[in-house]
Amino acid sequence: MDVEECLKEWDDLVTDYKRLESINKDYAAKLEEVGELQASCMKELNHQRYRMNVITGALKRLEKKGVTKDERVANLEKEVMKRKAMLHEIEATLPKQNSMYLRIILGNVNVSILNKNDKFKYKDEYEKFKLILSVIAFVLAVLNLYIDFRPLQLILIFLLVWYYCTLTIRESILKVNGSRIKGWWRLHHFISTAVAGVLLIWPQNEPWNEFRHTFLCFIAYISVVQYMQFRYQSGVLYRLKALGARHNMDITIEGFHSWMWRGLSYLLPFLFGGYVFQLYIAYTLYQLSYHPEATWQVPNLAVMFLVLHSGNMYTILRTMRKKTTGSLKLRYKLRAIAYRLSNELTTLEQKWRPNKTESKTD
Repeated sequence: MDVEECLKEWDDLVTDYKRLESINKDYAAKLEEVGELQASCMKELNHQRYRMNVITGALKRLEKKGVTKDERVANLEKEVMKRKAMLHEIEATLPKQNSMYLRIILGNVNVSILNKNDKFKYKDEYEKFKLILSVIAFVLAVLNLYIDFRPLQLILIFLLVWYYCTLTIRESILKVNGSRIKGWWRLHHFISTAVAGVLLIWPQNEPWNEFRHTFLCFIAYISVVQYMQFRYQSGVLYRLKALGARHNMDITIEGFHSWMWRGLSYLLPFLFGGYVFQLYIAYTLYQLSYHPEATWQVPNLAVMFLVLHSGNMYTILRTMRKKTTGSLKLRYKLRAIAYRLSNELTTLEQKWRPNKTESKTD
């Protein structure tokens, strides 16, 4: 390019820049407008909830006074329930305040993701992150089983610290953006972060050498189970979301959930095996705590592994019991409906037979 061509290109670029300035002004104005609309939506949303609480409180007071429910009250209660669901859907499109944990870690940075596609992408990245780290942990655990090299052990443990710490942050962001992950599984990751942190500062002494093999086998086993769960749960979630039975921001977890019930018979023994393994580790650490060289890490880890075992067992047994009881209740309801329908059909048939006889006589 000569000088004339360069000047011509610059003139074209000046024209393009003016167009960019115009687009940027529109963009900035729209951003301000979006902020004002968000504030108005939040104000109206809070107003709706306040008025509904007033109506709900009035209905409860009337019920306590012994006022009988009529059709109007029943319809009003149904409408209130519908409106609550609709308000929840509207709230999902608005930015939310960070939890205390996120405010401590990230400050007042807004982590709300308002675009649905971006939410799905973030959730998928979370699932891929868990899967990749599980594979890496398995490889490192197997290597450590055959190679007694302290730096390699520390790499694995530091990876676990980083992994669980990152999970707690990512899950808190998912929670802000509509994920319905249960409280125990979030607490499970906080406790696991503490466990990995204590393991990282456990000095290399005789109790560690006795415990090392058991711990590495546990990490390898858990990594395999997590991979199996990911494959199973992702398939189940895909089907349920396609049918509209699950929320789009639901994620895979390390334990058992009610929506995992169908086809889970092959996975349950592996889950129970992992929880029993945690109990065995707690018992092993308890025995090691009496070792002359045992440090404070040993009894504390025993308690934390026992808490993890107890929480996991309680959660899975409670969910199974709830699911089984729910299935039995549904079965009894269907039987009652079938019995009532059969009685109604019998009554109709008895009424119909005399009429038929009379018509024949006539």
